[in-house]
Amino acid sequence: MILGLLKEYGTETRVALLPETVKAFTDLKVEVLVEKGAGASAFAADADYEAVGAKIASRSDVFAKAEVLLQIQPPADEDIQKIKDSQVWISAFNPLWETDLVTKFLDAGITTFSLDMIPRTTRAQAMDILSSMATVSGYMAVLEAAVKLPTFFPMFMTAAGTIRPANMLILGAGVAGLQAIATSRKLGAQVQVFDVRSAVKEEVMSLGGKFVEVEGATEDKAAGGYAVEQTEEYKKKQQEAINDHAAKANVVICTAQIPGKKAPLLIPKEAVERMKPGSIIIDLAASSGGNCELTKNDETVVHNGVSIIGQSNYPAQKPVDASRMFGKNVLNFMKLIIGEEGALNLNFEDDIVKGTCITHAKELYNERVKSVIETK
Repeated sequence: MILGLLKEYGTETRVALLPETVKAFTDLKVEVLVEKGAGASAFAADADYEAVGAKIASRSDVFAKAEVLLQIQPPADEDIQKIKDSQVWISAFNPLWETDLVTKFLDAGITTFSLDMIPRTTRAQAMDILSSMATVSGYMAVLEAAVKLPTFFPMFMTAAGTIRPANMLILGAGVAGLQAIATSRKLGAQVQVFDVRSAVKEEVMSLGGKFVEVEGATEDKAAGGYAVEQTEEYKKKQQEAINDHAAKANVVICTAQIPGKKAPLLIPKEAVERMKPGSIIIDLAASSGGNCELTKNDETVVHNGVSIIGQSNYPAQKPVDASRMFGKNVLNFMKLIIGEEGALNLNFEDDIVKGTCITHAKELYNERVKSVIETK
């Protein structure tokens, strides 16, 4: 098999594979073609890839020769035209949301795997790019808040008096939220956490956070650890609780998302207007609409002295370790489709392979994506 590693476009600084992970592929007898300059923004030189057995090629050569094309971001429109129906495209293209892109893949007859759809099972944990990248996002969100907040995070006892610790409110206790709790506590902040899933309460408390409970949440074990849609009665109680806690917070970090749907609105405009001037909201759900009504993706909005930072790609700000984690996830997944002597083996009998495959032979393979597209 020939694996083609493509250079990312736009502001993306990560690369899907660092040289250290490419070495693992060559050990599996997979030939790796690397687009010239693919790892430059993650501080990996072409010579580093060549040193572990990869070949450097132009983008056109990678598209022409590779059996499997690998990239973090979804393909640009001009790239879709270059992908042959005999090739396999692997990236993270959010198929539950980007249904138009899925339709283009179907029409072109391209076999695609979306790494953000890897089933959330124990066996698949080592392949879970969402958890890996959420770890980076939760960490970076807290650091940005600490830098931009006009007050300190920890308590200081000084000759000039006592400085009170910052109050944090974290919405969502998934991987990003839990990492945000851990980082905030290390920096000395007081942390309150809201999540509709009561099962995360112990994890929140073990990290030093205080769990904000609102009775009546709907939970679904079949949701794979994600939050689910709630009743209108619950949403009203939830909103009152969040508004009250946000008004007292110096920093609010929003991480709540529902796969395939617009992010739930948790911080309306009136809640922002109750917050103290100088406070900060960091919205990690910005790319899917945001948890704050005033969020704009990739922008900072200031309203009544409150800064609302819409940031959906913090991993690009830590390109080396983010690429390292992403690449390890890719390697663990691709071992499932690498056969003897490095040959490509699309084993759809494997539940992880089938669950991650979105399109193949002009058919939709992923049931969740199929249900979303059929209801549109």
